[in-house]
Amino acid sequence: MRSIPMLCMALLATLTASAQQQFTKADTLRGTITPQRAWWDVIHYDLHVQVQLTDSTFHGFNTITYKVLKTDSTMQIDLQAPMMIDSVIQDKKSLPVVQEGNAWFVHLSAPQVKDKQKQVTVYYSGKPHRAKNAPWDGGVVWSKDTKGRPWIATACQGLGASVWWPNKDHQSDEPAAMTISVTVPEDLINVSNGRLKKQINNGDETITWIWYVSNPINNYDVALNIGHYTEIKDTYSGEGGKLDLAYWVLDYNEDKAREQFKVVKPMLRCFEYWFGKYPFYKDSYKLVETPFLGMEHQSAVAYGNKYQMGYNGKDLSGSGWGLKWDFLVIHESGHEWFGNSITSKDIADMWIHETFTNYSETLFTECEYGPKAASEYVMGIRKNIKNDKPIIGHYGVNEAGSGDMYYKGANMLHNIRLIMNNDEAFRNMLRGLNKTFYHQTVTTQQIERYMSEAVGMDLSKVFDQYLRHTTIPTLEYRFSGQQVQYRWVDAVKDFNMPVKVKLSDNGYKLIYPGTLWRSANVTLSDMKEFAVEKQFYIQVKQVK
Repeated sequence: MRSIPMLCMALLATLTASAQQQFTKADTLRGTITPQRAWWDVIHYDLHVQVQLTDSTFHGFNTITYKVLKTDSTMQIDLQAPMMIDSVIQDKKSLPVVQEGNAWFVHLSAPQVKDKQKQVTVYYSGKPHRAKNAPWDGGVVWSKDTKGRPWIATACQGLGASVWWPNKDHQSDEPAAMTISVTVPEDLINVSNGRLKKQINNGDETITWIWYVSNPINNYDVALNIGHYTEIKDTYSGEGGKLDLAYWVLDYNEDKAREQFKVVKPMLRCFEYWFGKYPFYKDSYKLVETPFLGMEHQSAVAYGNKYQMGYNGKDLSGSGWGLKWDFLVIHESGHEWFGNSITSKDIADMWIHETFTNYSETLFTECEYGPKAASEYVMGIRKNIKNDKPIIGHYGVNEAGSGDMYYKGANMLHNIRLIMNNDEAFRNMLRGLNKTFYHQTVTTQQIERYMSEAVGMDLSKVFDQYLRHTTIPTLEYRFSGQQVQYRWVDAVKDFNMPVKVKLSDNGYKLIYPGTLWRSANVTLSDMKEFAVEKQFYIQVKQVK
């Protein structure tokens, strides 16, 4: 067991199951595009929820606008126990609903005409699952601030948005836009995703906060944040023009926040340089203080790092560089590009979110402190790698793979950068990913194919080795006169990743090992100076 608490590793421990797990029909209903999900495409969610503090209940409705992809008459809506669907209405008619665990099958009576848009309104109520240790064991957080006042938030990655509101709970189908209306006691503020459009005083000691998201959003990003907030406003001039910034923090933390969040502008400048323009200019960028550690809630990034440097005051890399910046601001904001703009269709491909976002920490370190600091940081995080099981999980059952998708994934990406040996080309690849897959849901195959084309080399064996297997490839080498012989072992069949070695006094150059012995001339003035570039995440072994 490691003594350092790690958000990423602990979260994945909660999200994942062992390789021997026997999956159930409920897992399939949750994780698969079932026939009752496949025939309709979400266009817009209009979510209304009233939060009752006295008994910790939610009630409200969600009007779902959808496009009919093919004719059918049964619709799957997801809502997790103990929440209940009270009724479903279409064209002013109440519809029959059959519950199967957390899946609710609505039997539609009106014709569902291909290519037409329809609406269905789902009324719901109940006491949503209380988070035991958000965000790892998520749900709804019912907390108090230091003044003893109510402080409530949602965090439901992996567990699913259907833990507190009814929807098609699958990452492959994002609404093009969304309205979020939250009614709370009038002395409280609710902050959700997108932009605040209206506040309505209901005349009954409650107020409704209406937020509008004008970009596609994945369901687990939809958030409620309820407390005694104050707003700090700012702007940033970036690649997309003027970006509105807002920091919603507890009223007594305003001074701390103004100081701590000075990092946001250099962070945005760095990430726009490497990844391209911030993906949600229309919806703004917000940090929202939360009673849990953090989460990548789109345009409303959850922040609970208590205004400390590092991860909860610790350096996850052990290099010292991780204490130079606020981990939660940097990491969760990096998800705006990878996770929120580019979203995996299946949670099994969650490495697409976490590998690139984890590497964003290295890139930020490089922007602020230079390449040497960045390489020390990315090599330092290797101590957190477990090599316990494949990074890609099981498809169709809502199961993510190993938590190694963070630290091992980032080091795989660093390997690819070293192979490219051209930082401008590497940067163009990252920017190209964000341009090509902007606001899209994707598969591993799409990302692998794009990166191979950008590198100009078939990277399939590299992805197989690091994403689908647990062994770390070993480069064996031996000397024969003025030659060095080398090959890959403990690797996937036909593994062919290039690697940098020092063959001459002029520095490192790429060699192209295979699984059979190959050789290269060594012109070093001292053969003892032969070395393999230590930045590659591999094992190296000299043999006779």
